[in-house]
Amino acid sequence: MKKSPYQPIGIFDSGIGGLTVANAIHKALPQERLIYFGDTVHLPYGDKSADAIRYYSLRISKFLLEQDCKMIIIACNSASSAAYDMLLDFFEGKALFVNVVDPLVNEVVARGFEKVGVIATKATIHSGIYRNKIKALNQKVRVSQLATPLLAPMIEEGFFSGDISKSVIETYLKHPDLQDIDALLLACTHYPLIRQEINDFYNGKVAILDSTDVVRDEVLRLLEQEELLSPKRMTSDAFYVSDYTTSFEETAKTFYGEDIRLEAMHIWI
Repeated sequence: MKKSPYQPIGIFDSGIGGLTVANAIHKALPQERLIYFGDTVHLPYGDKSADAIRYYSLRISKFLLEQDCKMIIIACNSASSAAYDMLLDFFEGKALFVNVVDPLVNEVVARGFEKVGVIATKATIHSGIYRNKIKALNQKVRVSQLATPLLAPMIEEGFFSGDISKSVIETYLKHPDLQDIDALLLACTHYPLIRQEINDFYNGKVAILDSTDVVRDEVLRLLEQEELLSPKRMTSDAFYVSDYTTSFEETAKTFYGEDIRLEAMHIWI
């Protein structure tokens, strides 16, 4: 199906953490219209089964395609791990799909790190996707993984840059599996908000990488390659959640960095 540069870019996440990715794209490509969907009914995806995550991702992608999106960004590591390949097959030719795993893996391998740590939700760690993909590109890289399930809900509740977050972060980062690493991958789109605290823990001696900038660059590369860069934005961005609360609205500003208005979209009814 022929796509137009004027079509919007769809972005989805299990909640509002994916707004960190959305904001990076908005800043780099202000002429693109974004349609964001946060599945706040089912958050977090990190403790859901792979089958459940695939079902949620399928329905959300269908919604975004109904909004005529030319590209869909899976701004969730759990969904990228469980559903990306399925979405490519199911919606073949309907839109470009970008996940948050592959661009980060490619960056790690390109920079030649020897021992890499990965922190993420249980679903992402249990999938083994980062270890498997890094090893597929370079068998010599040592990869240590640690599930850090308290971080995402802690961040969503606004507990970062304080004593509580410092204590939780240090408890995780002191784990033996994360010692003597030369890079740490923040494999959850919530974690950029605690990047500075993590960097402080390592005293700047460990490279801290997250998916925001590398996904932004991959989006730009694909749009240029397919000649789908929009010359100007036709209408305003839209931000949907499957369950609206005022606390989501307040937290959304923290993740996106600007005031945005969330709108409830009950696709599960």
